[in-house]
This record gives sequence, C-alpha cells and structure tokens, in this order.
Amino acid sequence: MVSDFKNDVVTNLPDITSISFTRIDKKYLKVIIINFFLVFVSLFIGLVVLQQFVFSESINAFKFTIYLSFTTFFAIIFLYLILSFSKRKYAIRDKDITYKSGLLVSKMTTVPFSRIQHVEIDEKPISRLFTLAALSVYTAGDSSDDLEIRGIKKETALKIKEFISTNINE
Repeated sequence: MVSDFKNDVVTNLPDITSISFTRIDKKYLKVIIINFFLVFVSLFIGLVVLQQFVFSESINAFKFTIYLSFTTFFAIIFLYLILSFSKRKYAIRDKDITYKSGLLVSKMTTVPFSRIQHVEIDEKPISRLFTLAALSVYTAGDSSDDLEIRGIKKETALKIKEFISTNINE
C-alpha cells in the first residue's frame, strides 16, 4: 500500500527575535547579591580559619597573594552576575514558553506546552522575603535541562502556572 507521505522543505521560518520578552523582576538582583555575599563571607571566614590554624609558615608567606586572588576571583564572579542579570528574560505564548539568558554564552530554551508534564513553583527563603518565586517546567523524559525561570513575582508565577496547566490539559 502506497502512502501519501510528504516531507516538504520549510522555507518560511518563524522570527523568534520578534517575540516580546519580559524581564526578570529587578528585586531578584538583590536576591542574587545577598546569596553571593553569604557564600563569599562563608568562604572568606573558612579561608581565614585555614590561614590561622592549618596553613604552614611557607604558605602563610603568600598570605597577601592568596587573599588578593580570592577577592579578585569573587569580584569577577560578582561582576558577571550583575552584568548577566539584564539578559534573563522569558516569554509566554499561546503554545509555548521561552526563556533566554547568558552574557558570554547566550541560551534560549523553548518548551511547547504539548511536551510539559507538570509545573512547579518554588520559593527559597531569601526570594520569599522579596515575594519572588521560581517557575519550574518539567517535560517528558529524564531531562535535567528542563526550564526554570527564577525571579518572577509570586503572583505572576501562579498565573503562569495556571495558564500552562490549563493549556497542557486541553
């Protein structure tokens, strides 16, 4: 039996650059900064303890270089976090959700609603102080690269979750 299978070449691709993206809430930058400094201070205290009680005299001779390297490393990470914040954006369309991010390496992920298994809202302690949440979208299969959008207002995240849940159940 002969089928009527066709596999035409696509010539008109959709223009994804024309999508109107929504920026992550500006309060999330404060969350990033607070988390960064909690990690930095904890590791700095650990370095001071190591320097006082563990490092030998030969290593302590390079104390200034060690502290300067440590601080410079964290300053570069801090600068990267600040500069990359404005690149975090998302868009909700009729049939999919898209998230893009990245300063040095740009990444754009689009998940069609037809592939979504479930949606979760997560509130970490510091984000909760600013009434922010993270929206996690899980697809079929064991993919660790599912979609997560952090820094959305909690009320907006709830609306998006409801919108997606309604659309995946249709």
